[in-house]
Amino acid sequence: MLATAALYTRQPLLVAYIAVGCILGPHGFKMVSDAELLSEIAEIGIIFLLFLVGLDLQPSKLKNMLGEGLVTALASSAVFFGLGYGLMLAFGFDQGEAIVTGIALTFSSTIIGIKLLPTTVLHHRHIGEIVVSMLLIQDLFAILALILLAGYGGSVAQTLTNLGTVAAALPVLVAAAFIGVRYGVLPLIRRFDAFHEFIFLLALGWCLGLATLAAFMGLSLEIGAFVAGVALAISPISQYIAESLRPLRDFFLVLFFFSVGAELHIGLMVEVLLPILLIAMAVVAVKPVVFASLLRWQGETRETAWESGYRLGQASEFSLLLSYVAADTALLGLEAAHVIQGATVLTLILSTYAVIFRYPSPIAVSPRLRRD
Repeated sequence: MLATAALYTRQPLLVAYIAVGCILGPHGFKMVSDAELLSEIAEIGIIFLLFLVGLDLQPSKLKNMLGEGLVTALASSAVFFGLGYGLMLAFGFDQGEAIVTGIALTFSSTIIGIKLLPTTVLHHRHIGEIVVSMLLIQDLFAILALILLAGYGGSVAQTLTNLGTVAAALPVLVAAAFIGVRYGVLPLIRRFDAFHEFIFLLALGWCLGLATLAAFMGLSLEIGAFVAGVALAISPISQYIAESLRPLRDFFLVLFFFSVGAELHIGLMVEVLLPILLIAMAVVAVKPVVFASLLRWQGETRETAWESGYRLGQASEFSLLLSYVAADTALLGLEAAHVIQGATVLTLILSTYAVIFRYPSPIAVSPRLRRD
C-alpha cells in the first residue's frame, strides 16, 4: 500500500520501505520487535549490492573513469566532507561524529541515480556516462571508508592493530579471489554455461563464500562480496550474472531499508530535527551547484553539468550503511546516527522531486518528461 502511495506521489520506493519500518517497528506499533534479526537478514541485501557494484567494475570501465570523473569526484568529496564536518561541529557534536558525517555526505545514491535515469539516457547519452562514472567512483570511496571503519578499535593501539590486520588480509583475499575465479569459477562457467540455473547458483555461492572467507580473515562480509564481484568482472558473463542477481538483491534491500526505518526513533529525531533539516537542505542545495561548477570547469555544457548535478544531489544508501557501522564501533552516538539517517532520507525525497520536475525520468510528473 505504501509502495503504491509512493509511486503516486513520485517517490522512490525505498522511502516506502523506510516508512513501513517506522510504522511497524519497535518504535511504532511494535508488530516487528526484533529489529536486530531483520538487520542481520538485511545485511544480505548489502552483500549483494556490493557484489553487483564489483561486477560493474570491469577493467575497461575503471580506465574510462580516470580523468574527468576522478577529478570531479575528489574535488566534490572534499567540499561535501567539509560541509558535513563543519555543520556537525557547529551543532556541538564531537570530532569523531563530525568526521563520520562528513564522510557520509560525500556519497550520492546509486539506487536513486540509476532508477531516475531513463534507459535511453543511460545507454545512449553522455550524461548517463557521467552520472554512472561518478556513482561508481563514489562507491569505491565508500568501500575504502568501510575498510577504514572496520579497522577502528576505540583506542589508538587497537585501531592500529586492526588496520594492520586489514592491510595484511586484504591483499591475500584479493589474490585468492582472482586465483579462484581463474582456476575455479571460469572453468566451471565454460563447462556448464548452457545450464542457467547452475550459473545462478555458482554466482550465489561465489559471492557468499568469499564474503564468509573475508569475515573469517577479520574483514567484513561486505568487503568480501565486493572483491568477489571485481574478480568476476573480467568475465564476459559478469553482466548476465548481474542481471540474474538483481531481483534477489532488490528483495533483501527491501528488508535493509525496512530495518533502517525500524531503528529510527521518531521521538529522538524530533530532538535533533534542526540539524537534520539544515544538513539535508544544505546537501540538496550545495551538491548540484558543486557538481555543475566542476563539470563546467571540466568543459561540459551548462545543461549537461546542471542535470548531472541534480541527479547526484542527495546522500546515499551508503551514508545509512556507514552510520550503522560507525555506531557499532562507537564512533557515533545515537543522536549523531539519527542526524545522518534522518538527513539522508530527507535528501532522497527532496532530490527525487528536484529531478522529476526538471528532467526525463521513468516517474516524471510531466508526460513530456516521462521516459521508460
